[in-house]
Amino acid sequence: MFVILGAAGKVGRATIEILRGTGRSVRAVTRDRSKAAPLEAAGCEIAIADLRDASSLAPALAGASAVQVICPTAPQAADARAEMEQAITAIGLALAAARPPLVLAISDYGAELSAGTGITTLFHALEKRLQRLPSETIFLRSAEHMENWQRVAAIAMATGVLPSLHHPLTKLFPTISAPDLGRIAGGLLLSHRSGGPASRIVHAEGPRRYTPQDVAAAMTALSGRDIVAHALEREKWEAALAAAGLRPSAIGLVTELYDAHNAGRIDAEAGAGEIRHGTTELVDALRPLLPVTV
Repeated sequence: MFVILGAAGKVGRATIEILRGTGRSVRAVTRDRSKAAPLEAAGCEIAIADLRDASSLAPALAGASAVQVICPTAPQAADARAEMEQAITAIGLALAAARPPLVLAISDYGAELSAGTGITTLFHALEKRLQRLPSETIFLRSAEHMENWQRVAAIAMATGVLPSLHHPLTKLFPTISAPDLGRIAGGLLLSHRSGGPASRIVHAEGPRRYTPQDVAAAMTALSGRDIVAHALEREKWEAALAAAGLRPSAIGLVTELYDAHNAGRIDAEAGAGEIRHGTTELVDALRPLLPVTV
């Protein structure tokens, strides 16, 4: 039995598609019953559980041969760090009780760093917590998701200017579509053979790296409107993120992360694990998110 946490999200759904496509039994874990119907239609057993509550999560993990963990960030939370730390603790306790042979955790580029990386320090904490389990672990470190550009797509459509926290505009950065990440995770779950290293690191990014100028060009091609990238001034980041709907606690985590990106600290860890590449190009990941003319 494969158990998928956060099953209703883009990553979880893509992993389930891979597993169910080979006839594997899947228990899909979600905290929102209203999102369960498509998972049931895919042939999944459904478990309702809150990732922040070990007592509700533990029964959902019972009998699992492998568990895929995703610990979502909470940009609208009053205290984003505390909420994610609560989820890490609950997930760790529930996994320690269930003792599945394999845990695959969706992590983050830069998770080897313990400080100065904002949101990514929480994935460092997740990895450290799961390393204490008796299970074999795969840490699938993800580049940032292509779909995150949706946060500023409306601004780009309205003004013709794409604000970027990536500086400079010519710098290539790793990114991946969320469904590709889920498909890579599914492949790792299916190909895993016990008896290997207790802990394994795999990095995941797209078919190539992109610049903010490439993002603007993709939006131009899709929308038919000329869009240019603009390196948003550092002093304007907080206001821009607030306008995108982030709460103050999350804004601090995001700005610290992009400071680390721009300083060259966020990348695949040198000498640690392989890099697997998705196949979805940026323009195709953005296509469902924008008004399309072509």
